[in-house]
Amino acid sequence: VEACCIAVPGRMDWAPDAGPDEGVERIFTDRPIMTQVLPRDKLVGVLHQHIIQHYQGKIELEYKKEVTPIDFDHNGSSALIGVSDCATDFLRDIPSNVGMKNLSEDSFCGTDSLELITTSLLVAADGTQRTIANGMEKADKQKRDSMSFFDKLRYGPSFHIRRYVDDNQRVYKTIPIKVPSKWRNNLNFSARSKDGRILFDSLPADADGNQCAVLLLKRTDELAQENSDPKNLRAVFEEVLPQFSALLDDDMIESVAQKAPSFLPSFRYVAPRLNQGDHTVILGDAIHTVKPYFGLGANSALEDVQVGWIS
Repeated sequence: VEACCIAVPGRMDWAPDAGPDEGVERIFTDRPIMTQVLPRDKLVGVLHQHIIQHYQGKIELEYKKEVTPIDFDHNGSSALIGVSDCATDFLRDIPSNVGMKNLSEDSFCGTDSLELITTSLLVAADGTQRTIANGMEKADKQKRDSMSFFDKLRYGPSFHIRRYVDDNQRVYKTIPIKVPSKWRNNLNFSARSKDGRILFDSLPADADGNQCAVLLLKRTDELAQENSDPKNLRAVFEEVLPQFSALLDDDMIESVAQKAPSFLPSFRYVAPRLNQGDHTVILGDAIHTVKPYFGLGANSALEDVQVGWIS
């Protein structure tokens, strides 16, 4: 994993109305380790390669599948799940894009024919989809509804998912950029407009100056729409983000204007436990969801391991 990471020692920020040459550079020198950035697609590729090379025949990888929980305490010894084929990998490839378009039923995974599987340990790391967590919430409610008042007291609080309404929803469009040679190519770059309309952030994608940038906009913004006017997008870049506008040719501006926005998941978390009985546990975004502007959760986890190793 480390061989695919990019070390990011600091950041450069442009305050609202700052000129192209007025970015403020901050290099973090007081940290025990250097922050490493790894894009999600590279992490997936590294893990896939590692499994194929070292666990061939021991770990089976399945794609375009959906897991439906059926019984969390099957025969008192396992969890029973149903596995079905998905007509598309749209939701799984980009889990934060839930709600990006009005999807037809054909876009979701079918449940007409389920392959039934029992497992002594079900680890649900299905992110913002929360198929297993939703099933845990439903199963817990059914169990509590059948209990007497005193049994409920002994059982304790029910498992639930706390859901919040996003009253300031932001969407984003990704933009590949190549930083100029006079810039440090290993920094996190960010800028924003004075009125809060535009947020721009980018992180290194490789050691050659290529970066993945994210343009954050309110959902109702004209520039956040699919097939928006590239002339308007260029005008906003020239006014608010001139230092980045110079890095984007007209073809790239047109491509960004045409693409559909990606949605960020609403904040949710589960409580008061992370398991259902002795056979099911949930991990990651299935537990708590934050705004994954760059998907830094996995990067932070890898950093925690390195910090713990040094300690």
